[in-house]
Amino acid sequence: MSTPAAPAPISPAVAAPAFSTGRFRAEREADWIAFDLLLTKLEKKGAAALTSDELLQLPLLYRATLSSLSIARATSLDKALLGHLEALSIRGYFLVYGVRETRLNRVRRFFLYDWPAAVRSVWKETVIIALIIILGALTSWTLVAHQPEWYFNFVPEEMAGGRDPRATAEYLQSTLGHGKAAGEQESGLHVFATYLFTHNSQVSILSFALGFAFGVPTMMLEYYQGIGLGAMLAVFTNKGLGYDFGGWLFIHGTTELFAAALSGAAGLRIGTAVVFPGARARLEAASLAGRTAGKVMVGVILMLLVAGLLEGFGRQLITDTLMRYGIGTLMLLFWLAYYYVPRREDVT
Repeated sequence: MSTPAAPAPISPAVAAPAFSTGRFRAEREADWIAFDLLLTKLEKKGAAALTSDELLQLPLLYRATLSSLSIARATSLDKALLGHLEALSIRGYFLVYGVRETRLNRVRRFFLYDWPAAVRSVWKETVIIALIIILGALTSWTLVAHQPEWYFNFVPEEMAGGRDPRATAEYLQSTLGHGKAAGEQESGLHVFATYLFTHNSQVSILSFALGFAFGVPTMMLEYYQGIGLGAMLAVFTNKGLGYDFGGWLFIHGTTELFAAALSGAAGLRIGTAVVFPGARARLEAASLAGRTAGKVMVGVILMLLVAGLLEGFGRQLITDTLMRYGIGTLMLLFWLAYYYVPRREDVT
């Protein structure tokens, strides 16, 4: 008599229930929703708005979400669910472990640390640009001092406000706030001051914007920045008014020209990164340099605003030359100390 055949073994694939996205979501979705709600509350109202129980639940739900993400990756669940869990986990990481700052603290950190650090990092480029500006001023000063007709090649006649080689010393002095011709003084001062500030601001922004072209346009523009300054200085120097003109310019020029040098340095930093990327890819090096240069340019805009206030009010209200030099020197010392004096960053 034959014995009955043993039943065939059941395949594991058939015996074990299939792992499905629907079942996985049904078992764990409540934790994800609770975690998402806590994160939203934390983002909107801060940790102070959470109860004691919610504070205790937060790390537990975070670990549960990470566990779900690990299982989802190992079992190759659908991409939509995987993306949702990854986003929720990253969001939770920054809110649970990240250092959260208020807007006021971020602004404070920028002015105390980020902006000065960015300026210090481009000190070599700043020196180069400053020398280029000085070279431009020396070039035009030399040409106009020996051949005054060169002046009109550098400064448009309609913008000079009568300050050209044909003007008398008395008239030139009156435009600086020392003469008795009040109408001429106000007209010449206002027209040329507006032209000079607008010109320097435009050149500063262009110097930064064109830095990506290997830094060449930046250096050319900064050289041009000094041209008009040197030509005007030559006119006043030839009339024996170089000291007075220096005071008229110094009260705001130390801030404005410093800003111009920094804008050129920011553009040159980007151009240098494009030409010499080092071990990084060219695009990556330019992007990294752009973040530093962007911080510098935020500061440049603020410096130009300060220069505009000094130009619009201080220079016209303060007519004593020595005091003008004093204010300009104090502003220069302030900027140098603000940028280059070492400071220890607090961890708060």
